Amino acid sequence: MKKHFLLMICIVFPVLFSSCDDDFLDELPTEDVASESATATTGNLFLIINGMHRSLYIRYGAQGRTGISSMMIQNNVLGEDWVHNSRGLGWFIATAGWQSHTNATSADNLFPYRVHYRIIRNANVIIQGAEGAEGPASERNAALGQALVYRAWSHFQVVQLYAQRYKEGGNNTQPGIPIRLTPDNEPLPRATVEEVYAQINADIDAAIPLLEGYVRPNKSHLDKSVALGLKARVNLVQHRYQVAADFARQAQQSVTLMTRSQYFSDFNSFENPEWMWGSHIVEDQSDVFGNFGAYISRNFSSTSIRTNPPSIFAPLYDKISDTDIRKKLWDPTGKHDSLPAGVVISSAHNRFPYTNQKFLAAGTGDSRMDTPYMRGAEMYLIEAEALSHFDEAAARQVLLDFVSTRDPQATLSTNSGQDLRDEIHFQRRIELWGEGFRFYDLKRLNQPLDRTGGNHLGNLINDVFEVPAGDPRWVWLIPQDALNANPLLEQN
Repeated sequence: MKKHFLLMICIVFPVLFSSCDDDFLDELPTEDVASESATATTGNLFLIINGMHRSLYIRYGAQGRTGISSMMIQNNVLGEDWVHNSRGLGWFIATAGWQSHTNATSADNLFPYRVHYRIIRNANVIIQGAEGAEGPASERNAALGQALVYRAWSHFQVVQLYAQRYKEGGNNTQPGIPIRLTPDNEPLPRATVEEVYAQINADIDAAIPLLEGYVRPNKSHLDKSVALGLKARVNLVQHRYQVAADFARQAQQSVTLMTRSQYFSDFNSFENPEWMWGSHIVEDQSDVFGNFGAYISRNFSSTSIRTNPPSIFAPLYDKISDTDIRKKLWDPTGKHDSLPAGVVISSAHNRFPYTNQKFLAAGTGDSRMDTPYMRGAEMYLIEAEALSHFDEAAARQVLLDFVSTRDPQATLSTNSGQDLRDEIHFQRRIELWGEGFRFYDLKRLNQPLDRTGGNHLGNLINDVFEVPAGDPRWVWLIPQDALNANPLLEQN
């Protein structure tokens, strides 16, 4: 067991150790720490939990692989709604061209697999050892509940990428991913997709009562609302619409939808009343050129932002109502004359049409901005989409309750069936733009990728303008390093 904890400690104390050495997940050796001390007290459990929180925004090797925000950008650029304007420094260009995840030896293909299984192993240290930790039961429950949510979330992220989509009404016996429930590195075969989702749901169900009454110090930590929101996400993917609607409604109770003015005043702060879960980047833990803001903000003065600021897909932007505050989150002229007071774009920043001003960094010389992982808006949209499958009148009302906070001229939808769902999906696209959902949404809905008729440049997306629904490329290849390390794995 001592060997197993050596794998854990690299992420528990990421300030001191960059990574560890045992298998393809790890790279460099670190200090020898006895496994017993890791879970001896509830205070130690929270050292692990705090390390896991920070692991979401540290760099894993290259600059373009900085925590979860880089994975969010991967999922953005694989879709149609994020547009590259130039090659810039080349970050995420191969991913946008569907070259990285279809290459088993690509470091960008390995990145999500490697990081999420690290998080799973750290979670398993807590789950296996929490019972014997000395300290208040409330602290033990809070640490154990968060570990279970992390394990569920990480398995969920990985299975959506490296396995076929969850199919409604089927047995879902297609190969999924290994389910790792212990903090060791023993080779495991791929469980079925159905088995993976069953374990994800079991972990969330176990976490919810443990997190009852837990008051977190900030939104970097996971509380009951995050567990409820994750349950809603998972069950929407599983087409379990009543469950998804119920849990999304419960999750909403902890948040207040932001006002129209808050989109510009404090959208980029995890203190925003609508944010349910996000990372706060403090100055002494900032990865200046790897932060989320170094790739997605409009104002940070990096080569990436100056030469290749991200734009929205023009046909999507053009469908947004002129009275909707979200239309101001992008500037079709690229001049950005309507930025909030104090936000500056230097003369060195190239101007391109439809560039975003939703995401703003602390300044031209400071790329820090908080990173959103879950917001109340998503819960309204999950509830509306789920309800549209069995109670259209209720779905229309939830949709209006949400959209009217963005557009004062919004009216009750008259759509039904697929037209109603298309309307809800349109709202998801503009509301959650840049937040890492588009590839997942296209895949779960079994929809094709269509980048035609807009502002995409063929040389920046490898001329991949269309990918049919069900194409094998919707499933990421299992990383070759994982196959080499685990003889029980089989390639997609």
